[in-house]
Amino acid sequence: MKTQLPPVRPEPPTLHGLAAGEAGRPHSADWTIPQDWAAYTPAEHATWATLFERQCRLLPGRACDAFLKGLDALPIAPDRIPDFEALSEVLMKATGWQVVAVPGLVPDEVFFDHLAHRRFPSGQFIRRADQLDYLQEPDVFHDVFGHVPMLMNPVMADYMQAYGVGGLRAQRLGMLAELARVYWYTVEFGLVMQPEGLRLYGAGIASSYSESRFCLDDPSPHRVRFVLERVMRTRYRIDDFQECYFVLQDLDELLALARVDFGPVYAQVAGAQTFEPGALQPGDTVLHRGTGAYHRDRRPPH
Repeated sequence: MKTQLPPVRPEPPTLHGLAAGEAGRPHSADWTIPQDWAAYTPAEHATWATLFERQCRLLPGRACDAFLKGLDALPIAPDRIPDFEALSEVLMKATGWQVVAVPGLVPDEVFFDHLAHRRFPSGQFIRRADQLDYLQEPDVFHDVFGHVPMLMNPVMADYMQAYGVGGLRAQRLGMLAELARVYWYTVEFGLVMQPEGLRLYGAGIASSYSESRFCLDDPSPHRVRFVLERVMRTRYRIDDFQECYFVLQDLDELLALARVDFGPVYAQVAGAQTFEPGALQPGDTVLHRGTGAYHRDRRPPH
């Protein structure tokens, strides 16, 4: 389980906004920076090795087949931080994507533009050894280990590009928060059905030792079938396990989502009441009704 944290905070105003403000802005207009792979220290490679080894032991039987297949096909070594150029060479041949280095969280319009052009912006830094189990800002392990294997899958590759295009539109329509929830509950914290049972595919889960167990094994969270309008109205937590996970019937649902005209959906949910993360709603297809015990025990006394 995660170390005790302060009371959970709700979702930020947007998902991809720059955490450090303009002080972290690089000189390039697209916020890209050199990865500078040779500058990584032995200690940083050792941190990667620790994270990689424990996730690779844990994820078989938990991660979906597409994630495991993508991970196996990529030039990712267990003992060193991957080189983005080598990753991009393989990705480009498979799905037309590449990995570019950024200093951390970037402005929304920059993030969306990269995705719309099949460029995945990855944090260049790696967490400290005392941050193995929790890091709010995505680092190279979260971004590469968590996200890049799924970009080897054509469905996820198309979905992510469509999300980038859709993000630019959502900004113009004032619906960024609603779209960000879709990203959160799919790309970051999504579950999918397979014949053998539920499997994880979200990067926030795949890169987390504790949440990759919690999401499937713990009785506390709800597991509910994915419905687009429902997800757009459901708030999320950024600094603790999720109270509810939304489940796809299969990954092809993402392909269908990539083809949806979100305009009418935005009109339907605009101004509608938002749902708290752990609140079940009438009409939910509940695959597992959670006990809520984990989050209830962590709420401060009134």
